[in-house]
Amino acid sequence: MKKIDVVLGLQWGDEGKGKVVDVLTPNYQVIARFQGGPNAGHSLHFEGKKYVLHTIPSGIFRPGSINIIGNGVVIDPVILSDEISKLEDDGVDVVDKLWIAKKAHLILPTHRILDAASEASKGKTKIGSTLKGIGPTYMDKTGRNGLRVGDILSPSFRELYDRLKEKHLQMLQQYDFQFDITDYEKEWFDGIENLKRFRCIESEHEVNRLLNEDKAILAEGAQGSLLDIDFGTYPFVTSSNTLCAGVCTGLGVAPSRVGKVYGIFKAYCTRVGSGPFPTELFDEDGEKMRQIGMEYGATTGRPRRCGWLDMVALRYSVMMNGVTELIMMKSDVLNDFEKLKVAVAYKIGDKEVTDFPYEVNEEVVPVYKEFEGWNCNINGVRQYDRFPTELKNYIEFIEEQTGVPVKIISVGPDREETVIR
Repeated sequence: MKKIDVVLGLQWGDEGKGKVVDVLTPNYQVIARFQGGPNAGHSLHFEGKKYVLHTIPSGIFRPGSINIIGNGVVIDPVILSDEISKLEDDGVDVVDKLWIAKKAHLILPTHRILDAASEASKGKTKIGSTLKGIGPTYMDKTGRNGLRVGDILSPSFRELYDRLKEKHLQMLQQYDFQFDITDYEKEWFDGIENLKRFRCIESEHEVNRLLNEDKAILAEGAQGSLLDIDFGTYPFVTSSNTLCAGVCTGLGVAPSRVGKVYGIFKAYCTRVGSGPFPTELFDEDGEKMRQIGMEYGATTGRPRRCGWLDMVALRYSVMMNGVTELIMMKSDVLNDFEKLKVAVAYKIGDKEVTDFPYEVNEEVVPVYKEFEGWNCNINGVRQYDRFPTELKNYIEFIEEQTGVPVKIISVGPDREETVIR
């Protein structure tokens, strides 16, 4: 029986999922996004070009592939239409390759305003939202008020839209926030018309049918495990289940149909926006990581916070996701570091803990193990046995700590700059 494989991030997002999906896709006929929305920014580099995908699965460039936006995703028709037109301008046949779940929820223009107004009112307690309307859309979904892709085919769609918009306008009266959605609303309805060109599907039936037809399917996660609504660093999290469990609810497949779980992590850590980050660096090492790694958000452009690899958090993510294969990204960013550190435990008060705690706050102090850096350029390496001993030591330590093999090591942004063991 064919199983669905999963690729997801093990840190706070931005691990390099776009590149990995692009590298893995030749083995899969179907790529499906299962959660999140246009707060995702999956960057792909090939043939001298860079593409950033926010809603469309990263398999869209592969000839003959099927790319599914699952029911667990929230869709902004303006952003999606913009993404589609850029790909079509580049000669990608999007209509033929993209299917959209009827049960996926729609982000309304007023959802974006609610997001911005709510974040502005929080002052110092801001969570660092991308202001794309994701949170308010998921709130309407769980509050049973949401609009879904399937509704755009209903003759009373405008009425449903106006009713929800009115509810939002009443909610916005509690904020002192100026806005005008006239232009965006016009673009939004143009985007809705554009969506009607695509095959809108009942994804749970289609995904299971494809599995039964022996099609190889890869589920693509967005954000990262430590941003999961239940298990992430709450409240500084996203609004969806970013863990492997989200595949079942976000695409409509049974847990027994999940196969390999590829867990992606950077050779160090980064985080965008607010929230706890025990190994964050405020010194020249942190700045050096940011500059070499070009650590700026693919969606927001915000500078990412950088720090050493956190093994407490990584082991937690591996456990929660049932990771079967690890993929280490951006190893080349550490080419010029004399020494590297990895947090192997946390000190909280006078206790040392190795389990990820309920609350991660300023009392959590990382306990580090130091490693020798490899101090050489690894970008041109294509075979594991050609790696410097120091890098192999680093990788083998990670394997020993997590109990999971590191199968792929990225040594640069291009799809060719990849070592597969």
